[in-house]
Amino acid sequence: MRAARRQRRTDAQRGLTVRIAFLSWRDTTHPDGGGSEVFVEAVGRELVLRGHAVTLLCSRHPGSAPRDDLDGIRLRRLGGRLTVYLWGLAWLVWHRRDVDVVVDVVNGLPFASPLVRRKGVVALVHHVHAEQWRIIYPGLAGRIGWFVESRIVPLLYRGRPFLTVSDASARDLVAIGVDAARITVVRNGLVAVPAEVVEESPLPRLAVLSRLVPHKQIEHALTVVHRLSAEFPDLHLDVVGDGWWHDELATAAEALDVTDRVTFHGHVSDARRDQLVGEAWLMVMPSIKEGWCLAITESGAQGTPSVAYAEAGGVTESIRDGVTGRLAADLDDLVGIVRELLTDHTTRSRMGVAARRMARTLTWDTCAVRAEVVLRAAGAPNDQSP
Repeated sequence: MRAARRQRRTDAQRGLTVRIAFLSWRDTTHPDGGGSEVFVEAVGRELVLRGHAVTLLCSRHPGSAPRDDLDGIRLRRLGGRLTVYLWGLAWLVWHRRDVDVVVDVVNGLPFASPLVRRKGVVALVHHVHAEQWRIIYPGLAGRIGWFVESRIVPLLYRGRPFLTVSDASARDLVAIGVDAARITVVRNGLVAVPAEVVEESPLPRLAVLSRLVPHKQIEHALTVVHRLSAEFPDLHLDVVGDGWWHDELATAAEALDVTDRVTFHGHVSDARRDQLVGEAWLMVMPSIKEGWCLAITESGAQGTPSVAYAEAGGVTESIRDGVTGRLAADLDDLVGIVRELLTDHTTRSRMGVAARRMARTLTWDTCAVRAEVVLRAAGAPNDQSP
């Protein structure tokens, strides 16, 4: 262990290895883990394959181990939902000579690593959370959270490089005061696009691939099923994913009288996810805000086009409107588009083929190469200053 550590330091001094620490609120095994966590771990794996030393620090959750190895990523879990931020700063101070670059994942709240580290800090922001703060914390807590994200973050990370996943998120960062010249867009990737896709269900099926949280607005997908049930008596919705909003969604399905038309699958394996999405005629993503929306790319890899809201930000890039899917203006428009595509098999099939073609262009390797350039430039490996 010590010999390996000395070797990494030697390689770092030669500029061959960058010792990278990701500070993230959660990891993919967390019950609330989502696309942001997939991004961090997928890029981390690619960086390990490129010869870098990667550590991921995140919060603990029931049943999790304090230490783990994730395909070469050193995983460290410390603290809980909020205390992880304090543990993150303490860990940085303790390991200040063992880290060249810190990737501070700003998921609404920052880890504030510039408070304890002068150089070698990169901020990773998937999207800004103005809408989420208002929806999840409608009172004072939400206003404080948005103040921290929109006012404190630009000041705290002034002069530091930013990574984000879409041009839409980059524009939102500029709007809150981040220097556009310091933002690099690194789009989400995929592990691989399968050689063959799952055969589409003979009966009309929709899928939602998402965490079950309020700002994903999955109630809108339930409403789509409700409004189209008379025209499509066999229409069914598969909700793939889980989260703390599950019971509210089950109640909403009952109120809309679509309980027998909706299946809540919870967390499933990647293979089962791909099967459900592949069988679906359309993937519906009614989220209020997305940085990119990895679920759209994952659905596209299965030949399933997606429908989302045009105002949701990054979906305007993960969906090529009219080519790989459709963008809706509001709920009424969403219902109308789904109705149209359920009856137009030719257009839907063409969009599915285009979505698969687009998915093939998005790889984690390409994503990591762009990120690596930013990380190497963020701090010289020789610099050990806090």
